[in-house]
Amino acid sequence: MSTVATSPLTRPREVERLVAGQSTSDGAGVKLSRVLTNTLQRRLDPFLMLDHFGTDNPDDYIAGFPDHPHRGFETITYMLKGRMRHRDSAGHEGLISDGGVQWMTAGRGVVHSETPEQSEGRMAGFQLWLNLPARHKMREPWYRDITSAEVPEFERDNVKARVIAGASHGVAGAVQRDATEPLYLDLHLAPGARFEQPLPPEFNAFVYVYEGALTYDSGCLQPAGRMAILANTPASDGVRLTAGQQPTRALLIAGRPLGEPIAQYGPFVMNTEAELVQAVRDFQAGRLG
Repeated sequence: MSTVATSPLTRPREVERLVAGQSTSDGAGVKLSRVLTNTLQRRLDPFLMLDHFGTDNPDDYIAGFPDHPHRGFETITYMLKGRMRHRDSAGHEGLISDGGVQWMTAGRGVVHSETPEQSEGRMAGFQLWLNLPARHKMREPWYRDITSAEVPEFERDNVKARVIAGASHGVAGAVQRDATEPLYLDLHLAPGARFEQPLPPEFNAFVYVYEGALTYDSGCLQPAGRMAILANTPASDGVRLTAGQQPTRALLIAGRPLGEPIAQYGPFVMNTEAELVQAVRDFQAGRLG
């Protein structure tokens, strides 16, 4: 059994619980599975939402996500397959395709659209919502397209890791954030391969399997379509994942909790109800973006 690690873990985290995604639709009827729901926002602070979309049927995605607002957080769209066009009221425009990432900081607010640039074939990927600290919620919007070639990767001992954010085994990711220090890895494991990732014990962390299956030292089996919330044990030093008998792909996501109040009304995430009321008023008055 192969291992990727800088130094062996002595007390890997256990699985607190497994969570199944909830089938839903968003935008103009795009079908998806909502894996991280708002009921888990405090438990998995600073992460607010994770959606997994994947279909070969254009009727499930062709209408896309027409103009809609955001304020107070960041959206990270990771495209596994397909092409998506982004436009927003701050003047940003970009196109992401297979393996690319779209990172948008809504800050004080933007109105944006995400439109598929294909009429057939497979569309698959993820959207993660990452909270902003109170001091950054009203910052200027920011946007970056990251092509697949720009996502740092490493391969070792039957494991390939794509480092979207943070750092893993000496490889810095495409994006860094000081306040939340997010780690976002896309892991590709051969059958039986093992991966170890050091994590600070105070970080909240979860794993989502989207192909194959993983096992943990405790014997917990995590099948595809399930999110494993990793326990915050004070003495833990990271996570150890082992693929089953099939090739496995999974997201490992972790970050430093903000520990701040979360007030959400749809696409607005602030710290107080009064700030939400102001966000709605600003949107209605055309003051976003």
